[in-house]
Amino acid sequence: QVQLVESGGGLVQAGGSLRLSCAASVSIFRFNAMDWYRQPPGKQRELVADISRGGNTNYADSVKGRFTISRDNAKNTVNLQMNSLKTEDTAVYYCKVTDYWGRDYWGQGTQVTVSS
Repeated sequence: QVQLVESGGGLVQAGGSLRLSCAASVSIFRFNAMDWYRQPPGKQRELVADISRGGNTNYADSVKGRFTISRDNAKNTVNLQMNSLKTEDTAVYYCKVTDYWGRDYWGQGTQVTVSS
């Protein structure tokens, strides 16, 4: 069973930075894709960024140039560096991975709050 644990969330002022980390209980080489999603208050969950096993990345337009997704194969983590944070980045951030067989696994989420 795959377990994902997110960390790094918290309260930050607008313009600040946070680094989220998602630690997997198994080797991340098992996963074809690793994603970060977020769910702002009262809104639907949305894809923020994803990274493939080969290292290709994609970003939502709203975070391009500010967020960077990366994977650390040695530590079995996927990270999200968030810079120049805005109040609209406030959300619960979730890590999701997809394995070889197309099965998705989600973490429990970590709260990010950006104050003005």
